[in-house]
Amino acid sequence: MCAWKGPPRLYLKATSWMSDLLVKFETSERLKKLPPYLFTRMEELAAAKRKEGVDMIDFGIGDPDLPTPDKIVKSLQIAAEENENQKYSSSQGERDLREAVARWYKKRFDVTVDPGTQVCITLGSKEGIFNISQAFVNTGETIIAPSPGYPVYSGASAIFNEAKCVTVPLREENQWLLDVEECPRDAKMLYLNYPNNPTGATCDVEYLKKVYAWCRKNNTILCYDNAYSEMCYDDYRAPSILQVGSECIEFGSFSKTFNMTGYRLGYAVGHPDLIAGLKKCKGQVDSGAPIFIQKAGITALDMYHDDGTPPSAIRNNMETYAERREVLVNGLRDLGYDVAMPKGTFYVWFDCKKPSDEFVEEMIDLGIIVTPGTGFGQSADGYIRMTVTEPVEGIKEALNRMKRGSIGR
Repeated sequence: MCAWKGPPRLYLKATSWMSDLLVKFETSERLKKLPPYLFTRMEELAAAKRKEGVDMIDFGIGDPDLPTPDKIVKSLQIAAEENENQKYSSSQGERDLREAVARWYKKRFDVTVDPGTQVCITLGSKEGIFNISQAFVNTGETIIAPSPGYPVYSGASAIFNEAKCVTVPLREENQWLLDVEECPRDAKMLYLNYPNNPTGATCDVEYLKKVYAWCRKNNTILCYDNAYSEMCYDDYRAPSILQVGSECIEFGSFSKTFNMTGYRLGYAVGHPDLIAGLKKCKGQVDSGAPIFIQKAGITALDMYHDDGTPPSAIRNNMETYAERREVLVNGLRDLGYDVAMPKGTFYVWFDCKKPSDEFVEEMIDLGIIVTPGTGFGQSADGYIRMTVTEPVEGIKEALNRMKRGSIGR
């Protein structure tokens, strides 16, 4: 250790500053209860392989590799140059985007909503999904979350409200549809998501009617996560819970539909009381999405045709994902796995015939990143989720690596 040669007064200041660096800050008990983010461990394992020079093929996080349509990007660029679009928005979002959301709901679902009281713009759907629980769930009350399911339902939404979370298993033999008869009848809130992440499962309006009726009967707030409504194949078109009734709230996102994950833009549509609660909660924690990004959102929604059909840019994206989906599913089947061809999302979900984490590590050794089912709930151990966000050539290379590595048969 070097001897201090400066003035004693400066020595005391220096040692005091250095001791401050050694202070440890204790996190809150609720933060300690929060499980690690799903992709953290995967990222660490993949980073180690990349340092070894391995070319990793990533089927992990659901982040589209396809670009945002040019028309949307150009509208954002133009809007960003306007001084008025560089200022604060509001927690509910700009009126013109809320009106665009209302127009889109009428075109897409034939549902009429009031942009003033029934629409709220969110920072992606994830933020709204969390904040709706902040607005309505009290300490000790119950939240129902599907398992497997999006981790925010059972994680932050419950833990940060000091609420009780009851996870209800989705079962393959039931086409991964939640059975409300297995749900507790005293719950304050129920999260539901179709087309489903991670399973790719879909539902119809008749199914939604049963869930909606159950929630009304039991005075449970139904939160419908419809982020993948536009990611559908084989002539399937996803419904909206608002086609069934208005005493609920639905969350949508620009992220997957328009390849706008980094823009952080979404919306909530539903009962005025639920929207008001969400808006009040958001008013304490954010000042709304950037206005110029909201202007791009208007362009995106208005690209839809009057009959509710998507524009060519979206259709072309889905054709690309459909081709990749078929290559991946058929390749996994050739390796001996029983894989359903999903009608929604850009995920492929299958039983890997061993503990999920073990399969993930074997795949990473081959330079392939996949997501363990356990990241979506312990009931999903033994399952794997893969995205189709790699080009066909990358998918084929991954399948060849699996075959050479004796993964499968």
